[in-house]
Amino acid sequence: MNDPTPANPATPSIDRRRLLGAAALGGLGLAAGLPAGRARAAAPPSRVPVTERRERAVVVGSGFGGGVTALRLGLAGVRTLVLERGRRWETGPNSDTFCRMANIDGRSSWLTTESGIPGVPGTWEPYTGVIETVPGDGMTVQCGSAVGGGSLTYHGMTLQPSEEAFTASMPLMADAYTALKWSSYPRVARMLRITTVPDDVLAADPYRSSRLFLDTAPGAGLETFRVPLPVDWRYARGELEGRYEPTYTTSDLTFGVNNGGKHSIDVTYLAAAEATRRVEVAPLHVVRDLTMDGQKRWVLEVDRIDTGGAVQEQLRITADAVFLNAGSPGTTRLMVKAKAKGLVPDLPDAVGTRWGNNGDRIYAWVQMDGDPGRPQGGPACVGGRAAGSPIPYTIIHAGSPMLPPDGSKMMTVVGFGVVKPTGTWAYDAAADDAKLTWDPSGDADLQALIRERMNEIARAGGGMMIDTDAEHPSTWHALGGVPMGDAVDRLGRVLGHRGLYVLDGARIPGSTGDCNPSMTIAALAEHSMDGILRQDLGRAF
Repeated sequence: MNDPTPANPATPSIDRRRLLGAAALGGLGLAAGLPAGRARAAAPPSRVPVTERRERAVVVGSGFGGGVTALRLGLAGVRTLVLERGRRWETGPNSDTFCRMANIDGRSSWLTTESGIPGVPGTWEPYTGVIETVPGDGMTVQCGSAVGGGSLTYHGMTLQPSEEAFTASMPLMADAYTALKWSSYPRVARMLRITTVPDDVLAADPYRSSRLFLDTAPGAGLETFRVPLPVDWRYARGELEGRYEPTYTTSDLTFGVNNGGKHSIDVTYLAAAEATRRVEVAPLHVVRDLTMDGQKRWVLEVDRIDTGGAVQEQLRITADAVFLNAGSPGTTRLMVKAKAKGLVPDLPDAVGTRWGNNGDRIYAWVQMDGDPGRPQGGPACVGGRAAGSPIPYTIIHAGSPMLPPDGSKMMTVVGFGVVKPTGTWAYDAAADDAKLTWDPSGDADLQALIRERMNEIARAGGGMMIDTDAEHPSTWHALGGVPMGDAVDRLGRVLGHRGLYVLDGARIPGSTGDCNPSMTIAALAEHSMDGILRQDLGRAF
């Protein structure tokens, strides 16, 4: 591994394998860049019933784009079916809904048989768990697989990019930033009820690592801030008072928040959509193919599966309008397949292009001078920005739920920012799927800046930084593959195809400025749905 030059050459050696696993888990979720154990697609169905359905509008995927789309369609009076491959996960104080670091099992991963986390043993029967690992050439992608999508497993960072950073990522939408800033972003903030970590929680002992970051980062030239999060902090206080089993205060959030209090998409946008009584959410429905029929209607070939992945029923759903929101990998794979197999004629040549990783990088800061404490509280609630950087980027501290057992000091620090969308997806006929190829030149300049800043943090606070993604790059923030301007218009309408829309991260070419993508995906979906309902309702569907 090519690690950055240590800021403190006297730093003692530590168990690197355990440390890398701990840092990757503390950053954003599962181990970065490591293959999941034998990911399994559902076996081809045999002698299962085939059901025909006719729908006005179908939304594929239920994450940040899908949740917004479903709610706005429902409020507009449109009967809508939401297809989600994952299951529902209901939580509450002291629940055992999600697996924890101490008992990782099949709930952690999408139809795999073993853990991909280094140093963590475990095998299980395949299960429709909350995260799918998608291996690619040069980049591994982690993506959500649940009702609510990645909102269940992300740390909750709800960041709005600056106009400069937004424009650097999406120049086509530069003139829409003012409307987004004053209308769409605030609408998302209200729906998710975002707040920042309160003083009393930040002052508690488990948040010592967060305070250490805030104390050290200015010495490395960063302007610090508290991260907006969709969290009800009463639940963290309940843990501090001993009323609930720890999950926030130990950062045991990788596979979902057992105590509740997280305003994820399933309990905000989707719940509101279902309350209109015009929206049906169908979990455990896997969309295999998208086709255009002879009457230019949209046909979805769908498998309804059980939680072990076995097909229980096949559905052929014909719709006037289809809104693809399966996340960048899911939406892109469907579109690449449709183009390569001739299922949808005349799809734009740009389908499968301009993909990026949002500049994701996870570092382990080890053996620093200060004491980061044990356990380390979460979610990722503090960060810093480098004013005047030639490439906009952000650095975030994330508590780790799995610390080195030898007592070594460690905390996780994450960077992301603007990249060039150099990734492409190509159809693999043998797998009947699309595969990603990532050209690392896309984020090389950004990673040089992030690496230097990480080392400046170590110089300011002692110890050293280790790049846990150096050998196996990965991302939790996949973006692009059906890019705006080349494959879809500003409202997400697929060029040349009436009634087909892409409203998730697949249309954003490579990065969302200097932020993680969740808030921008949702805000763009809000903005687009305003235009779609005004221009297309009653015409395209």
